[in-house]
Amino acid sequence: MKVAKLYSFNDIRIEDIPVPEIGSGDALIKTKASGICSGDVMPWYIEKKAPLVLGHEPAGDIVQVGDNVTSFNPGDRIFTHHHAPCLLCRYCKRGDYVQCETWKNTKIIPGGISEYILIPEINLKNDTLKLPDNVSFEDGTLVEPTACVLKGLKRITPPFLSMSRWLRAIDPLSKGRSKEGLLSHRTVLVIGLGVMGQLNILIARRFGAGRIIGADKVPYRLMKAKEFGANDVIDVSKESLVDSLRSLTDGDMADLVVVGPNSVEAMREGISAAGAGGTVLFFTPAKPGEKLTIDPNHLYFNDINIVTSYSCGPSDTAEALKLIEEGVVRAEMLVTHKFPIEKTPEAFRLVAETKDSLKVVIMFER
Repeated sequence: MKVAKLYSFNDIRIEDIPVPEIGSGDALIKTKASGICSGDVMPWYIEKKAPLVLGHEPAGDIVQVGDNVTSFNPGDRIFTHHHAPCLLCRYCKRGDYVQCETWKNTKIIPGGISEYILIPEINLKNDTLKLPDNVSFEDGTLVEPTACVLKGLKRITPPFLSMSRWLRAIDPLSKGRSKEGLLSHRTVLVIGLGVMGQLNILIARRFGAGRIIGADKVPYRLMKAKEFGANDVIDVSKESLVDSLRSLTDGDMADLVVVGPNSVEAMREGISAAGAGGTVLFFTPAKPGEKLTIDPNHLYFNDINIVTSYSCGPSDTAEALKLIEEGVVRAEMLVTHKFPIEKTPEAFRLVAETKDSLKVVIMFER
């Protein structure tokens, strides 16, 4: 089978390796689509894992299951997460799945951009989902990124929000959904309008944000943000983010700031953009070695919170799939480019350029 293997940021090779053999609790999928994550094109982040088979956003058909598997069958259309928690440790019991040692040590074999993928038993049991009939394989590649956005929004939603209210809001069939969204009356600023920024806009709109403002320097992405529901956009290549935001909000600034770019400079701007009582979400890590210097009294006397959000867990992926099924997030909205596996290096470079593209997906034979 063919795989796309990264040896360094500028050295991605298409290689042939054997199809993995499954165990009694595992499953094998024939991959149909696999997304390229924006995190994969951060050189310092991906090269420390090299050599590796790229990709962790696959969707496909189960073609084989182990003798002890009862919940899935050949022919099932599925999404699988590349990590899965134990669901038993103290981190899992409080919902911090990404801190679970099992989560950290699990993986799909050999990786997402591979013609066949072995789903280990723990991943199959604890974070693999069947795709509804109205959800395509391309839609399936958006489950994990959408789940990451949902987790971040949950972490910055006011702490007095009950879990029952959150679940009513996320469930498209719930008759108990409040007429006011989770983000009603709040001004949300999204810095960085790649695919993750656009997902933040789409989902903030779904949850009733009072006002959404997007910031980027790429005209295409600014245009898409307006299309997806941003009330205003700021072209940071031409104007000051903080000054423009101050003008747009009559000095109130933003209640929620989502910082997408992986830089301390963006984080610092995000803090400056938060109004009194606001929250700043660091959605992406900074580059290694960068240090963020802050004025703690500015945070303290303005009641500004800084929150981080890393990856996602099984509750997030289940909720993400509901939003995709509902149509809040769809591949036809976000997938701008599709490539066969042989052109993975070209697809990878397109994502790294951060220009006129959003989601880039590797497609496999049907």
